[in-house]
Amino acid sequence: MKAVLFKTLLVVMLTFASLALPRTAAAHCDTMDGPVVKAAQAALRTGDVTPILKWVPKADEAQIRALFERTVKVRALSPEARELADNYFFETLVRVHRAGEGEPYTGLKPSGTEVEPGIALADKSLDTGSVDSLINEVTSEVAKGIRQRFTRVQEANKQANDSVEAGRRYVATYVEFIHYVENIHQVLSGPASHAQHEAQVGNRFRTGNTNNSRGAHRNCLVGRIY
Repeated sequence: MKAVLFKTLLVVMLTFASLALPRTAAAHCDTMDGPVVKAAQAALRTGDVTPILKWVPKADEAQIRALFERTVKVRALSPEARELADNYFFETLVRVHRAGEGEPYTGLKPSGTEVEPGIALADKSLDTGSVDSLINEVTSEVAKGIRQRFTRVQEANKQANDSVEAGRRYVATYVEFIHYVENIHQVLSGPASHAQHEAQVGNRFRTGNTNNSRGAHRNCLVGRIY
């Protein structure tokens, strides 16, 4: 069940990522509405740093603990100091978290920043405790993409022998259709490289080992799908 759910979530994120290409995919955890900042806000309210430590690699834990203590002291000085201290803490925490993922930090995005639809749906499924809506949306989008490409191939095939140019239009739609289905199937088949990547990310957060690149892996997957 976990394997099926993971593959489903992977497909939805990659499927919806196509809506945003060729721009860089919007990050999830670098927004004020993201889980990292929300955890930090809760920690500052209670004065307990423990809940946010899971968001950073083990090697960076001491840095975050020390910064948290300084932030708590500074934010008590005045409302202005509190705002500045909080923002600095949020930015540092997110930067360290992003580095742990192997991703660049491009700044903390404000509340209301739009994230990829697939990410929003995945988060919603976890909040509600039900994955049904996410699965329905994923399967609907994948089915829609296949049907659209299939229809284009069928229509182009009707005039494929009318001229060389018509034949080329048919081949173009055929190639797009075949590659689309092939790439989706490759992702669903669970390539070893993805399993290795997930293990590496988990190891990085547990030990602080940063000897891999998530960004390159993600780009490879998106390239295969789209």
